[in-house]
Amino acid sequence: MKNICQNKRAFHDYQVLEKLQAGISLTGTEVKSCRNAGMSLAQAYVAIDAKGSAQLIGSNIAPYAMGSYNNHAPTRQRQLLLHKKEIRKLKRATEAKGLTIIPLDAYFDDRGHIKLNIGLCRGKNLQDKREALKEQMDKREVERAIKGA
Repeated sequence: MKNICQNKRAFHDYQVLEKLQAGISLTGTEVKSCRNAGMSLAQAYVAIDAKGSAQLIGSNIAPYAMGSYNNHAPTRQRQLLLHKKEIRKLKRATEAKGLTIIPLDAYFDDRGHIKLNIGLCRGKNLQDKREALKEQMDKREVERAIKGA
């Protein structure tokens, strides 16, 4: 399992309630660019359209350097491969509870396919962000004290 990219901002801004694994439909030059670590999930989110398919919006896959006229558009919408049952569950959660679907990280699985971990998330308020930072700092201090002793 080779990690391509991670959305670190998602863990800072959102509280992840549930995680799912999804496939992603890509063209050849997009896969080659991902192998060169040319993918970013910084401003990406997942939306479910009227047809009932999940779309990854706002992700950026850099154009492949060796690609010619076959190169892809860097910020196009990409279809996520999920079961209908999972899509219905996500759609209900976003409509009823006001949750957001955020991509957390992308990686290559054992067979060489690109997979995406998506999370059903609730936005954190400022106080929650401060508490999370404080806990993280305390954890670092404890690790430093243990390492130094």
